[in-house]
Amino acid sequence: MIQEVRITTLEELMPLLSEQEYRPDLRRSRSPYVYRGMTNASFQMVTSLRRNCKELQRTLEPAILKNFAKYAVIEDPSIAQSVWRQMILGQHHGLPTRLLDWTQSALVALHFAVSEEDLGHMENHDCMVWRIDMREVHSLLPEPYQQVMQQYQAEVFSVDMLGQVARSLEQYDRDLGDRGMVVLEPPSINARIVNQYSFFSVIPMDMENVEDFLDRHTGHTVKYVIDRKLRWRVRDMLDQLNMSERIVYPGLDGLSRWIARHYYVKDS
Repeated sequence: MIQEVRITTLEELMPLLSEQEYRPDLRRSRSPYVYRGMTNASFQMVTSLRRNCKELQRTLEPAILKNFAKYAVIEDPSIAQSVWRQMILGQHHGLPTRLLDWTQSALVALHFAVSEEDLGHMENHDCMVWRIDMREVHSLLPEPYQQVMQQYQAEVFSVDMLGQVARSLEQYDRDLGDRGMVVLEPPSINARIVNQYSFFSVIPMDMENVEDFLDRHTGHTVKYVIDRKLRWRVRDMLDQLNMSERIVYPGLDGLSRWIARHYYVKDS
């Protein structure tokens, strides 16, 4: 079941920013959650592959990945070894894939929730941050996937771990149907992935509605809806905390986007 929490003040953000649990085995506090920020609370959680290819996504996905790998291998020869590496690199560069972006940083998720492309629309609609529990999601996986996690004493999959249990997209889809999804930590191929504390969920073809899956099969999923009147205030707070385009998009592109927004003049 999905719990919806409405946020109208900065104080109400604090649980989102500090939700860790004490681990007696480690004698430390750790979070099992990953987050996804979205600029509009009415948006659906849909992969770029489904948006781009619609009902033909199953047919077109192999051609998309094959052509990407054929031309991109010169940039990263390792993608020839793994369809999962092809998918991650492609997602990073705007290729339509079955991956959904997540982060283990609530601050990064908030950044994306309150970073409207057209800043004039900031107060036109609410935004949101999704939270899922990786342990809960992975508890739904088939036994071979559970065994791989136990083997590596891990709570999240690496590319190599996923490749060990699912050698092809077809096998992954057969194994999971619409009953589960893997949360994957990508390799640190560049500073952007590192700074964004990036994770991906790998959506099986038969899972037509991710939110319906989370509502039916999970109990720790939360949808934080941030009131539109609070968006600029959160945006300014994040800048004070050094969470901006300059950090999540390292390089001159991110620097330029941060400066442009910093000097944006709001309508009176």
